Amino acid sequence: MILNFFLKTALNDSSKFYLTNYSGQRITKESNMGNATETFEFKTEVQQLLNLIINSLYSNKEIFLRELISNASDAIDKIRFKSQTEPEILGDDTEFKIKIITDSENKTLTVEDNGIGMTRDELIENIGTIAHSGTQSFLKLLQDNKEALTPELIGQFGVGFYSAFMVAEEVRVLTRAVNSDQAWEWISKGDGTYSISEASKATRGTSVTVKLKEKEEEDMDYTQEWSVKSIVKKHSDFVNYPITMDVEKEIPEGDDEGSDDKKDADILGPDGKPADKEPEILDQDGKPIEKKPKKVIEEETLNSMKAIWARSKSDVKDDEYKEFYKHLTHDPGEPMDWIHMKMEGATEYDALLYIPSMPPFDLFNRDRKHGVDLYSKRIFIMNDCKELMPEYLRFVKGVVDSADLDLNVSREILQQNRIVRNIKKNIVKKILDTLTAMDDDKYQKFYDNFGVTLKEGVHTDWENKDKIADLLRYKSTKSEDKMISLKQYVDDMPSDQKDIYYLTGEKISTLLNSPAIERLKEKNYEVLLMVDYVDEWVVQSLTEYKGKKLKSAEKGDLDIDKVDDKKKEEFSDLFAHIKSILGDQIKDVKPSVRLKDSVSCLAGDEYDMSSYMEKILQSAGHDMPQSKRILEINMDHPVTAKLNDMFKVNKDNEQIKDYVQLIFDMAIIGEGGKIENPGAFIAKVGSMMVDTMKSE
Repeated sequence: MILNFFLKTALNDSSKFYLTNYSGQRITKESNMGNATETFEFKTEVQQLLNLIINSLYSNKEIFLRELISNASDAIDKIRFKSQTEPEILGDDTEFKIKIITDSENKTLTVEDNGIGMTRDELIENIGTIAHSGTQSFLKLLQDNKEALTPELIGQFGVGFYSAFMVAEEVRVLTRAVNSDQAWEWISKGDGTYSISEASKATRGTSVTVKLKEKEEEDMDYTQEWSVKSIVKKHSDFVNYPITMDVEKEIPEGDDEGSDDKKDADILGPDGKPADKEPEILDQDGKPIEKKPKKVIEEETLNSMKAIWARSKSDVKDDEYKEFYKHLTHDPGEPMDWIHMKMEGATEYDALLYIPSMPPFDLFNRDRKHGVDLYSKRIFIMNDCKELMPEYLRFVKGVVDSADLDLNVSREILQQNRIVRNIKKNIVKKILDTLTAMDDDKYQKFYDNFGVTLKEGVHTDWENKDKIADLLRYKSTKSEDKMISLKQYVDDMPSDQKDIYYLTGEKISTLLNSPAIERLKEKNYEVLLMVDYVDEWVVQSLTEYKGKKLKSAEKGDLDIDKVDDKKKEEFSDLFAHIKSILGDQIKDVKPSVRLKDSVSCLAGDEYDMSSYMEKILQSAGHDMPQSKRILEINMDHPVTAKLNDMFKVNKDNEQIKDYVQLIFDMAIIGEGGKIENPGAFIAKVGSMMVDTMKSE
């Protein structure tokens, strides 16, 4: 199956949609001179998409040409790769190129390639549909963006082919697949339907003809030579294949093909001998008659086709790096940073890697492809080469070109290839070094966008775990709104503090006010506040940092104070009674060394699952058995002392049960949990308030 030729799934990255196996509904079928024409409705999501694109204000409509050129380049990439093992499929058409044809009289612009082409079914699949999830995300952002359809949306979501409808009254696609004699024509006005019919085409490949709308005052004229040249230079200069166009040039009269063959020796002077130069033609006054320039049409290549990654870093300007990034990713924004590597020695390769400024919309889509484009000696091998880029660095885009790889290498072979493993090791190290070298402000911007994915590396990349740990940032009980590194935490630890304390949960505000960290805050011990789901996996893998153990503030022994055994004995009977009242709701009742101002909190044993981890797994659909927590009670709290007095007077006092349930519910609320019976809790608190007010 030909992968998403027009939406760039096969040869681009995260910023593109993935296809599903459904198509528009056929509504009519007509026959004209033996050629059947079928009319289809676009899927509902595509119709919505087209309506929004057509009716939106768009400040950078020229992007459509970049998209069509990029699609053509992808089609050539595919047949070029296929021809490595099947050279006969090229026939006599071996010179790859993309041609742009303009017609100012008929107001059309055509982008033509001699790539792999498409069959009828591929036309329906590649142009008639878009994956539901990607479309819905795109539509939501379009609808939220009331004023204008920005370049960032087009680039980020890869609308690709459909962007032509920003400038088109009608779009025609004429295509003939390789190894096929049958051509097909796809036509749509963007009105919700498209037609497909049999057609004739002398050669393989695809041509997309855009019938342009009436030009608005601020629009470029896309049929004019200078407009096309400027757009290609700006957006597509780095395309690997020549982008050509027939241009009109003026040459002096006589400088045509015939005059090139004429030699000076053939020109005779008055004496019959060869003249030094052709004699001038004079007017009646004896003055030379100037030759009028002659207009000729010549095919001109508009792009440089320079493999920017193969050039020396000193020869590449920043603007060139930025433009290549836009060409590669379809992101109109600028990259945050880039890495240009040239390795020589046992393994030789060039690499140009980019760190985006903003995350793609599908960064956390489980079906999303990732990886860099892989080349060998500037010949494309594959896109989304995940064997060169770990999952936690999936936001990195770029190109790796290795002369040591076989052109016919498969993904299965890549997984076992020593060269690939070596390249991956080096580029991952370089990326992490680049992140480490960023200044604080720049790195914080990076971390805000990609910190969650970077954290995944602690759990999955054991070789680089320590480097990634240095890059982690967290808010803490002392950092206010700023984030701190683990190194900064360790450097600021009081001399009597032995361990690194942390607390995981959903909200910073809940963690910051958690009863479980009251005693730690009293001792001036800083607590890291972890609110990303992946942090639960981080602390499982990162058990210590710089010789300091990481300890959960809600689990195990904090080793900060010892329980007063005498006081523990005083409350032992009450605690046993509380446990009998709560029964299976808890694992145990213990005196707390965590609490200072609160009466109770929930805690776990050292290797128990945290409450946040339990919530994560439950929200992911896992059938989790009800875990039991330890109810810790503050023996220094007046409520505990009063409850113990009541217990000693009458352990069967019904009020004790109510108070015990309140103490348990408050512990659940304190860690951000949900109590089983909020109504009963409210009623009990209200009753207690009334009793207190009466006594006053």
